[in-house]
Amino acid sequence: MIMIHPDQIQIVGLDLPVRIGVPEEERENWQVLSADITMEMARGFDTMTDELSCTLDYSVAANQARDLAAGRPRLLLETLAAELVAYFLEDDRVDCVEVTLRKRILPGTNHVAVKMRRSKRVA
Repeated sequence: MIMIHPDQIQIVGLDLPVRIGVPEEERENWQVLSADITMEMARGFDTMTDELSCTLDYSVAANQARDLAAGRPRLLLETLAAELVAYFLEDDRVDCVEVTLRKRILPGTNHVAVKMRRSKRVA
């Protein structure tokens, strides 16, 4: 029996310039988060023709994520993660989105992170 898993597009280690943080002073300065965005596609790659319109343009998706992140200051990583997931789920070609955001903020740690995954599919 062949198991079929959804085909994915992954953008890994995307730099997201943001103004984010709970103290107002932290939001005054631009910071760079690291983001991983995984999108499970509605159609398998093997059913697509060899045309960009069948899939997502990686460059466009990365720039859309950067624009959304830079668009306004936020207090929480969780808020930005939810906004990114909702944005990419609006695309009919995408069935499921997972976003991980990493921020270098706590001394003695590599980073703190939040991860959110949402799907259009009903379990």
